[in-house]
Amino acid sequence: MNLKQSLIVAVLVSLSGLAAWECYWRSQGFYPNIDDNKDLWAVQRAKVADLTDDDVILIGSSRVLFDIQLDEWAEKTGRKPLQLASPGSSPLPVFHDLVENTDFKGTILVGVTPGLFFSTTFPEAFPWKRPQTKVDYYHNRTYAQQLNHMVSLPLQRSLVMMSGSEEEWSDDIDLKALVSRITIGNRTGAPDFPPFYNFNDTRIDRNTTMTARTVNDTAFANSIKKVWEFFGKSAPPPDKKATMAFFLQDLKKYKARGGTVLLVRCPSSGMLKKGEDMVLPRVSFWDELVKQAQVKSYYFEDYKQLQFECPEWSHLSASDARKFTVELVKILKTDGVLSNPKNQ
Repeated sequence: MNLKQSLIVAVLVSLSGLAAWECYWRSQGFYPNIDDNKDLWAVQRAKVADLTDDDVILIGSSRVLFDIQLDEWAEKTGRKPLQLASPGSSPLPVFHDLVENTDFKGTILVGVTPGLFFSTTFPEAFPWKRPQTKVDYYHNRTYAQQLNHMVSLPLQRSLVMMSGSEEEWSDDIDLKALVSRITIGNRTGAPDFPPFYNFNDTRIDRNTTMTARTVNDTAFANSIKKVWEFFGKSAPPPDKKATMAFFLQDLKKYKARGGTVLLVRCPSSGMLKKGEDMVLPRVSFWDELVKQAQVKSYYFEDYKQLQFECPEWSHLSASDARKFTVELVKILKTDGVLSNPKNQ
């Protein structure tokens, strides 16, 4: 067999193996999904420079990411908001970046998930470091990194085998994740962390929806609830004083240049909501924040049309998220915060 024939055989064997691998994972119920990584976030952050005073930026944690749907918002307002929320994160580093490093003075909707908003200002703490890493990556990314991301997107859209994630979900199927799940002997020292499975579908514009499995499979939803219970038991006490002071200082600067800020408390339910009410009572945290911020503020329990049950206690299903977005926009319009689209 000559070199050319050997090359052809090698290519055919490789393609056959990749095809079999792809078919296997699809047979297990997996499907292609965009990785909501720092590259995807940075692409959206880069668009801030082109926004006008009529535009809206969404920041916060995963509740803003899941619960506010970009298409429904655009349909009702005529403008698609920019999605810069970050899962498991305090919104303060992103807000600080927008205040200090941009000239934007439109509307910034700040999602307030109490356990994250009031968590910390310590740079190495997880809720702070996570969004700060995305901010730093945006400011320091190279052309090579940008090109690599652009090339990867078509593959992510088409191939299940590309389903890796910065989130390190327990059901990731990229090679790194599969190798990391191999258990050898009786190793000790591993964290007693419950399995955390991916439960979101992501578009290139970072519009995010809950997977159908999370809504329809009670056992699967319960596995996510166990993660929230773990976080609730292991979370350090909130630092209301430092987080409030940090946010209010940036808010003062943003107001001074003519910007508008909205505070929104998205739904939570079940044991998670009870835990939030116990550890971070509304009167001591949300109400105090609203009092000092002096901006338009919206708490889901104050509006019947914004009250929904969360399948895994913390995020809305895709259908409820669409309804929530439509109703929230109606409320914001009534308050004069958002205008009607010119063509309607």
